[in-house]
Amino acid sequence: MRNALLVLLFLLPVSIVSYAQADKLMDELNDGVPVKGEKINATFKATRIIDGTSVENLGAGVLDFRISHRFGQINQGYQNFYGLDNATTRIGLDYGIKSWLMVGIGHSAFNKDVDGSLKLKLLAQKTTGMPITLSFASSISAETQKTPTFYPSYENIDSVKVLFSDRLCYTSQLLIGRKFSERLSLQLSPTWVHYNIVESSTSDNNTFALGMGGRFKLTKRMAITAEYFYRLNNTNLQFTGMPTYNSFSLGIDIETGGHVFQLMVTNSQGLTDRTFIGETTDSWNKGALHVGFNVSRVFTVVKPKGFKANDEKAW
Repeated sequence: MRNALLVLLFLLPVSIVSYAQADKLMDELNDGVPVKGEKINATFKATRIIDGTSVENLGAGVLDFRISHRFGQINQGYQNFYGLDNATTRIGLDYGIKSWLMVGIGHSAFNKDVDGSLKLKLLAQKTTGMPITLSFASSISAETQKTPTFYPSYENIDSVKVLFSDRLCYTSQLLIGRKFSERLSLQLSPTWVHYNIVESSTSDNNTFALGMGGRFKLTKRMAITAEYFYRLNNTNLQFTGMPTYNSFSLGIDIETGGHVFQLMVTNSQGLTDRTFIGETTDSWNKGALHVGFNVSRVFTVVKPKGFKANDEKAW
């Protein structure tokens, strides 16, 4: 795990130093004569790398219906069909209000979380000039089950009044991404997670983490992805009395027209920011891994100007 972290930390500065060479390569990929200041598209093929949010935004008027599924531990044996009997699902809707503004809602079976999100694209990478894409993402989630998971007195919950605020968790992220070539994209995601209540008095309500993700394109419609969230503090954070670990995932993206199908292996079963960053109780070192997938289908709800005219010309 530490080796993966060092490799990702090494690749980013080396690639930034090669900025001039990367720009030249991008020029070649755009037929050698790009328009000055032309925006770079498709740093990633979906609004999420695997679990974490990517710098990509939906277009204005575009709706993304997403189903995320994580099975149980592979090492649970045949009695649980190697994890297939213990699955977690999240269903979410994201919508592009503007090309730079995206909102979303979702519900996850893990802790019965209901979440809402907002993402702003602040800067866009261009063929000349701006070397990165910069976005800000924020989300809020609430546990709707009777007892909040982190509630210290969950064993005596009937005698304790649970406040709605005890169920809430907030996440804010700065997303810094760059498409270095037609094949390689990398992203850093400094992240802050605030839990209104934590399980142990030795834990902090604020967790700071550095997310690192990447995508390497294999073919026109297939790419491999990787994602790692390294917690800078709160390494002793407990979840239902169990120690927690940093989230690390490996995946494959398969693009099929309006669908993006993502397959992955991960040590996290949670599907919201709060859960996979601070509530991952499984470890790669112990072989406690989960197979999963994301399915994304986009729909044009509000047609952009000129869409009808172009459609008529096509016919």
